[in-house]
Amino acid sequence: MKLNLEQIPREKTLSKREFIQNYFKPQKPVVIERFIEDWPAYSKWNLEYMKQVAGDKEVPLYDDRPVKHDEGFNEPHAKMKMSDYVDLLKSGPTRYRIFLWNVLKEVPELQKDFTYPDFGLKLMKGLPMLFFGGEDSYTFMHYDIDLANIFHFHFEGKKQCILFSQEETKYLYKVPHSLITREDIDFDNPDLDKWPALQHAKGHIADLEHGNVLYIPEGYWHYMKYVTPGFSMSLRSIAKKPKNLSRAVYNIFVMRHFDSLMRKMKGQQWIDWKNEQALLRTQRLMTQKWN
Repeated sequence: MKLNLEQIPREKTLSKREFIQNYFKPQKPVVIERFIEDWPAYSKWNLEYMKQVAGDKEVPLYDDRPVKHDEGFNEPHAKMKMSDYVDLLKSGPTRYRIFLWNVLKEVPELQKDFTYPDFGLKLMKGLPMLFFGGEDSYTFMHYDIDLANIFHFHFEGKKQCILFSQEETKYLYKVPHSLITREDIDFDNPDLDKWPALQHAKGHIADLEHGNVLYIPEGYWHYMKYVTPGFSMSLRSIAKKPKNLSRAVYNIFVMRHFDSLMRKMKGQQWIDWKNEQALLRTQRLMTQKWN
């Protein structure tokens, strides 16, 4: 058996009115295929160009190792110059990814290559973030701490994206006091005998190529796999639903700090307890569902 995933709708382009009515208001994901062809970035941005304009910048790298108690929130696993990282991407598969790299702060000239699109939502203009990955690298299934509306612009390479709404959380083996599911679940090819609740989750899937834009609604879980080396840029707009906005405030000002405190106090025991609870709580919910 496989995950229950439906293809995300694809549109050649969308007007602001169409986007708001058909996707934002009902909080449904969509891929817009030909929205940024007038951006200079559409023709300029590739790995070699990034190597030219940012080759001497030291970049933070992440891989798919499990969370450890002594690691800080979003603490990188390694660092190297962008020129060396691009060479690494082109040399073959690597698990190393760049995560949340602020293009405005690091290479201000890149801002000239794109404009902030008018989707009818106010975008946070100080936070255009770049994400890079090598062949077969991936992010754990997670949702963002601020539960923002995300516009994910893909450039070089091919990427597969799997999404779930917050309504499906009860089936995903969410780790308590965190934003991730169990890290030992392979969402690309899950073992549904080991993780039976997943077969009840209804999700969405899309493949992204150069120039595609993926809209990820507020608080959606997302798993990203780089089929080939490449990179994307995300722009975001704060959560509009009061429930999601209040959860974002809680995550940023309470949950994150509570988790950090417990890691310091309990060490690896805290991480192990959370992983065990993810399994037990999901099993308990499934038992209640069928009784």
